[in-house]
Amino acid sequence: MQERPTRERSPDDRLSALVPRLRRICGDDGVLTDPSRRRTYESDGLTYHAEVPGVVALPTTAEQVAEVVGLCAAEGVPFVPRGAGTGLSAGALPRADGVLVTTSRMRRIVEVDPDNECAVVQPGVANLDITRAAAPYGYYYAPDPSSQQVCSVGGNIAENSGGAHCLKYGFTVNHVLGLQIATPQGELVRLGGKAPEAPGYDLIGAFIGSEGTLGIATEATVRLVRSPQKVTTLLAAFAGMDAGGQAVSSVIAEGVLPAAVEMMDALSIEAAEAAVACDYPEGAGAVLIVELDGPAADVDADAAAVRRLCERAGAFEIREASGAAERARIWKGRKSAFAAVGRISPAYIVQDGVVPRTALGEVLGDIARLSAESGIRVANVFHAGDGNLHPLVLFDDAEPGAGERAAEVSGAILDLCIRHGGSITGEHGVGVDKACSMPRMFAPQDLEAMDRFRRAFDPAGVANPEKLLPTPRLCGEVPGVRRDVHPLVAQGRAEQF
Repeated sequence: MQERPTRERSPDDRLSALVPRLRRICGDDGVLTDPSRRRTYESDGLTYHAEVPGVVALPTTAEQVAEVVGLCAAEGVPFVPRGAGTGLSAGALPRADGVLVTTSRMRRIVEVDPDNECAVVQPGVANLDITRAAAPYGYYYAPDPSSQQVCSVGGNIAENSGGAHCLKYGFTVNHVLGLQIATPQGELVRLGGKAPEAPGYDLIGAFIGSEGTLGIATEATVRLVRSPQKVTTLLAAFAGMDAGGQAVSSVIAEGVLPAAVEMMDALSIEAAEAAVACDYPEGAGAVLIVELDGPAADVDADAAAVRRLCERAGAFEIREASGAAERARIWKGRKSAFAAVGRISPAYIVQDGVVPRTALGEVLGDIARLSAESGIRVANVFHAGDGNLHPLVLFDDAEPGAGERAAEVSGAILDLCIRHGGSITGEHGVGVDKACSMPRMFAPQDLEAMDRFRRAFDPAGVANPEKLLPTPRLCGEVPGVRRDVHPLVAQGRAEQF
């Protein structure tokens, strides 16, 4: 008698079978299956890409994270890590056939250790909360993404986030001493610790910026920096971007190393004023924010040099913050710029290309020409000190074809960055949004080496698949908001909202 072949379970069947087991791990309130609740997690901060997750798991301990991941690995179900959801590359874009593992409930600061100048934190801790906890000891945590009040340490680690002060202090990778991670097989492993350096291969450096493709961070030991003796923040207003760019070049050429050098153009200033009334100088075509910190004598000398060089470049007004409150007002416009653009545009795509500082003027001119030729407005906000551009490509998503035209302009901006010796991302990561741009920057052999490294950690390919590296399926699709019925909806396997 011939045996009937066993029917392979569908993705829906595999997910359904996982739900009771996930509930045993995370509790009933730690597993979301209701479509309306799952939809809350359909995208990160880049809402241009969206997908409702099949199941959402909300673990509260490292052991629970490891069990969830191990269960997914055993059943061949893909999982996607997510922190606070503030990412801007669709790195936490869920999968309809997978489990979204959200660490937002793991918000405990385990230890602040001023003697070893470090802190131990869970991945759901907000970036700024580390500084708040360390401040009584005279320390702070240096990486400061604009979303630092809400973005989480786990997400910062996944994307190797930077921030305004990365010019002087570096990125997340420069401030992580140790990690506990859940591997794609569900094992808990410790890398490094409180010591300044760990022997052997730099696995911490490899993990940071891997965007969840090598596992999930469940705890981090981060470096704390001594609070500076003095901080001075200057705001310089210029008639246009060229003059502001010249000021930046002059400051760096003078040998001054500010903690931060930020620039905004007229369109981004308009958005910030509409959103938070930041009261930047009227008529400014560009504003430059320069922050200096360190010993008081050094800060005073550098501030005088910055004033002189900005005036020489054509600044028509220079303000100096008189204290913490005024410093916060100056930064408020810059820190709120991305969200503020929503006041002047129904939708936008934020890019994250990098160019050498010497190419800033030429690239900004090329972006202006792209904008004029396409009729797509572009607002420019960027870390001027290290050439990290954040062009905001504005469009109306209710207008047919507008999203596609904006995506073309966005891609052309990345091409400009590569052509001038830069990169397609500085701190937002690759995710889904830039995965198809990776071959523009790397040769096939480079991408193959990256893929081999990734599969050494995750042979089954279940850890945040189709992120970071290009895949034929992903890059064969046209990006954008889906207008027609999704195939899964037509098959009755998913709901479309």
